[in-house]
Amino acid sequence: MKRLAIVLTAIILMGCEEEKNNDYAIVSGKIENTKAQQAIVEADDFKAEILIAQNGTFSDTLRIPENGFYTMSIGREYTPIYLSKGDSINLSVNVQKFYESLIYSGTAAAENNYLAQKMRNDASVKANSVAFYSLDESEFKSEVSDIVQKNEIKLDALQEVDADFLMTEKQNLVYDEYALLQSYEQSHAYFTKNQGFEVSDQFMPEALKNMTYDDVDAYKNSMSYKQMALQHTMNGLFEIIGNDISSVTAEDLKTIEDIKIPALKNEVVAYLGGFLITPGNKNMKDIYELFLANTTNEETKNKLKETYGKNKSLMKGMPSPKFVNYENHSGGQTSLDDLKGKYVYIDVWATWCGPCIREIPSLKEVEKKFQGQNIEFVSTSIDQDKDHEKWKTMVNAKALGGMQLFADNAWQSKFVQDYAIQGIPRFILIDPEGKIVNADAPRPSDPRLTAMLESELTSDNY
Repeated sequence: MKRLAIVLTAIILMGCEEEKNNDYAIVSGKIENTKAQQAIVEADDFKAEILIAQNGTFSDTLRIPENGFYTMSIGREYTPIYLSKGDSINLSVNVQKFYESLIYSGTAAAENNYLAQKMRNDASVKANSVAFYSLDESEFKSEVSDIVQKNEIKLDALQEVDADFLMTEKQNLVYDEYALLQSYEQSHAYFTKNQGFEVSDQFMPEALKNMTYDDVDAYKNSMSYKQMALQHTMNGLFEIIGNDISSVTAEDLKTIEDIKIPALKNEVVAYLGGFLITPGNKNMKDIYELFLANTTNEETKNKLKETYGKNKSLMKGMPSPKFVNYENHSGGQTSLDDLKGKYVYIDVWATWCGPCIREIPSLKEVEKKFQGQNIEFVSTSIDQDKDHEKWKTMVNAKALGGMQLFADNAWQSKFVQDYAIQGIPRFILIDPEGKIVNADAPRPSDPRLTAMLESELTSDNY
């Protein structure tokens, strides 16, 4: 009997040890009114995609790397979620009233229902951003203090919750306060239309003024800290980059190497790689190599390699990709080869693109300035077929000049793909021999375009 008791005890202990060593969390739920096909749970280099069934249910076992704060995204909505190894958590939500309806059950329900309530509180305060950010300094600081205090009361009232969660969230509330204070100056200036506004010297806490943004754990666990760290880092880099990305060098970006938080460095490289690896910059190869050496994220590395691979064939002097038989608004079809012997300045745009439309007055001015010279101004719409009539109407209504073309397959047009165009407006300058002058040329509102065209046309020996 004694031996049996020992065996049973061993089995129980083994069961406890096995449970303790679980490296997974079970996440399930029911989502109403969503067209999303997956829920995404991620943090730093961890990412899990959970399939959502047609009836809105989902369930998956996630092998999380550590206990802590993650982000769950469902379509365009997102929320922080706290997960520990061994958790089994269930959520229900109606995406049409996301924060109002978000409810958790199961283990870690208390922690996550607190986070959902916190998001509801913050959303209700910021619902009227104009009123919130139009408050004067003392009123704003008082309102922010009230927000933090309400969350502290809710946090202190929690029972039987993870001790690490409590300790981390206490600090997160400090970062939440700092993030709101930091956003005040710019937001107040915008909403009150007082563009010269600056906060007083005593407005920011000394701890916020002196923050160094090198806390790896805070970056993982606090959305507010992450927001502040990104903003601080990007502001410093944009001061160096300036307005002319065509002249940026790898040396200008060396401060990226000094970023202490690996996840922050990954985010910075991913963001800057989206527009600084451009054939419009002769230093593209050096910048690419700097970025590749300073990210540990495989998805970012692959994207950098893909972008560089496409763009290295788009440098100055390379033969330009060609468009063939695009519909011409004036009638018939036009190919790039039809324009050989002239410079061609191509504006890739669409009727739904606000920044594209804002360039139209400047483009008309540039067309007028170089009228009669050896250059053709070509505007290529990448609207979908369903918007074909909208394109024709807009060309007439806005009296668009130059040559107006309609691409053969919108974003999937071979010309658009060959030029690695991921955002519009995009401007391209091609020489009379069909070679690339600049695959990411200045936009019409940029004075550098006029200088570039004058230089090219003055030296035109064609």
